[in-house]
Amino acid sequence: MTDTRTMLGVHLCWGAYGFWLPNDPRGSGSTEVWAPELRPFGPATFVEDRAKSRGRVPHDRKKRLEAKKHLLRPAVLFTGIQARACARGFAHLLAEVQIPIWACTVLPDHVHLVVGSSAIPATILTSRLEHSTRRLKEEGIHPFQQLLDEDGQVPKCWQRGGWTVYLFDDQRVRQTIRYVEDNPLKEGKKKQNWSFVTPFES
Repeated sequence: MTDTRTMLGVHLCWGAYGFWLPNDPRGSGSTEVWAPELRPFGPATFVEDRAKSRGRVPHDRKKRLEAKKHLLRPAVLFTGIQARACARGFAHLLAEVQIPIWACTVLPDHVHLVVGSSAIPATILTSRLEHSTRRLKEEGIHPFQQLLDEDGQVPKCWQRGGWTVYLFDDQRVRQTIRYVEDNPLKEGKKKQNWSFVTPFES
C-alpha cells in the first residue's frame, strides 16, 4: 500500500569507514559479508527494521573491536578539523540543491543530518553528501591522504550504505532534531552549533 502522507523531512545517518561492520553483533543493514578479512568474525547480521537505534543492545564488544583490527585500513575517527570540513561540504551541497538543514552532527565515526524533503532520493542524496567531502582532500586532511589505492586514488572514508528515516509530522521532525542535537552528549562531547542550520518551521 502506497503511503500518501506528505513527507516533511528526512533523517540521514551514515558511518565513516569501519564504523558499523556487516557482521556487527548488534545487527546491521548488510545481507552478506563481502570483505574476506571480516568473514572469520561471522555472517552478516541483517536486521530488516532499522528504524530504531540498536547501538545500546548488549553484545560481545571485544569481538566487535577485534574485527575492526582486521580491516584493510584503520577505522576512521575524524578530528575536529576534519569534522568541520565535512560539515562545510554538506552545507555547500545542500545549499546548491536548496534543501534546508534542520540539524547536523558530525561525530568522529558517523554523521547525522535532518534535512527538508526534496525530489532527490535519500540514497542518492547520501551518496552526493559523501562525495561533497572531497573538501577533505582539497585541504590535505583526508584520513587516508597517505594511503592511496591501487589506482593511486585516495580511498573513500565512508562505509557503504546508511540509515534513512522519513519524517511525516511536526512532532517526529522535532523529536529527531533533538535526538541529533543531543547525540554528542552520549559520547561526553558538547552539542554542535553550525551556522548553516536553520530552524524547523511547521
